[in-house]
Amino acid sequence: MKHSVTDCLCEQQLATTLSGLQQKHPENVIYQTSLMSALLSGVYEGSTTVADLLKKGDFGLGTFNQLDGELIAFDNGVYQLRADGSAREAGKDQKTPFAVMTFFRPQYRHSFSQPASRQAIHDVIDSQVTSDNQFCALRIDGHFSSAQTRTVPCQHRPYRSMPEVLDQQPVFHFNQRNGVLIGFRTPQYMQGINVAGYHEHFITDDRQGGGHLLDYQLEQGVLTFGEISKLIVDLPQDSDFLRANLNPDDLDAAIRSVES
Repeated sequence: MKHSVTDCLCEQQLATTLSGLQQKHPENVIYQTSLMSALLSGVYEGSTTVADLLKKGDFGLGTFNQLDGELIAFDNGVYQLRADGSAREAGKDQKTPFAVMTFFRPQYRHSFSQPASRQAIHDVIDSQVTSDNQFCALRIDGHFSSAQTRTVPCQHRPYRSMPEVLDQQPVFHFNQRNGVLIGFRTPQYMQGINVAGYHEHFITDDRQGGGHLLDYQLEQGVLTFGEISKLIVDLPQDSDFLRANLNPDDLDAAIRSVES
């Protein structure tokens, strides 16, 4: 079968058009390094650097090697939320045993002019993204009347499991503070691979404090969020990960205990 010059030109035009559409509406992808079940089991050292993470996204959360505080990323910046409640910009060579990143492209926006609880905010998202089978990335820029956070202190070998570590977690209260909240809503079927349900981190507007959110009350602010339909997981190959029990009997209860 022969193809005319016109056919070739049409194929080239179609390819160009599809390429343009993909660039205009790029696919939303979550990149994840390691598994939540590995973190739970005490796999606290990874080889992925902050610089590596920024190649995979401009928005995300996680932790640092030796579980040295919480990680929050947005606007192409990565911050370390430390065990004393303080925050600092993370170094590009710092490493993480677990992180979740995406290029944040919100599809929805909701303004809050009246106080709203954490549950009320989640209800807004759930009313728009109605399927629990979809991932969702969310961000809030606003004034928080209260934000209760925890952080993880640096650990040393031999590593204890995460539930044991968090028995002594420091908890902090940020009241009447402007700040940024970033998080993900993850489907229930992903429990163990990730954290099912909502997982959120907070940093103050001066970038001097924050942590993993246990609860919060928003005074006023703007919520932006969007659906994500693709997940890429990068599994470690080190001996700690290969020896870890990644499917304990109490996995669901253990994750719920460390995340709430």
